[in-house]
Parts: sequence; structure tokens; C-alpha cells
Amino acid sequence: DVQLQASGGGLVQPGDSLSLSCAASGLILDDYAIGWFRQAPGKEREGVSYVASSDGRTWYSSSVRGRFTVSTDSAKNTVSLQMNSLKPEDTAVYYCYARNADRGSNYWGQGTLVTVSS
Repeated sequence: DVQLQASGGGLVQPGDSLSLSCAASGLILDDYAIGWFRQAPGKEREGVSYVASSDGRTWYSSSVRGRFTVSTDSAKNTVSLQMNSLKPEDTAVYYCYARNADRGSNYWGQGTLVTVSS
């Protein structure tokens, strides 16, 4: 079975940092493009960050660019999202997503809750 396990969420104060991790089993993350999405209460799920499998190219939404950094650890088969200078509007459930367009396969992790509040 393929599983993506997102972890690292929690309650932090504005300005704090948090690191999310997405651990994969049943697939090799290096073969997949990896995306981080988030869904705030009452809002649609939105893309936050992306790392391409082909060349490691990254993308960030304008709302997190300069504060969030996505990275991969091939040895651990994990993808991390380092979140700095967190704001209350970053509060959401964060999901990791793996996609291999050539194989037509994609997978979602179960989500981890990040709450930014004073």
C-alpha cells in the first residue's frame, strides 16, 4: 500500500517556525512531483508549494514565498516544509500530495493541522 504520512503540525504563535514532514511508504518520492496544499476552515484547498521530480525545481504561492521552504531527503524518502514567520492566516490543515504524470498516479497524505494564534 502507498501511504503519505504528514506530520509536524501544532499550535504556535505568530512569528514562530514549524517544520512539516511528509514520509512516504510504498513509493519513491524522487519519482514524484510533491506538492504541499492547505485548507483553512471554510475555504477551498490551495496549493502552497511544489517540488518537481525531474529537476528539483520549486514553486511557492505568493502568500508563503520567502517564508516557506520545501526540501527533499531521498535517503529518508521524505519531503519537508519549513515554515518561518508564521501568520494567523497560515492556520490550516496541511496536506502533502505526490503525483507522477507519466504513470497516471497520485496520492494524498492525511493532513496535519497547523494553528497560528496568540
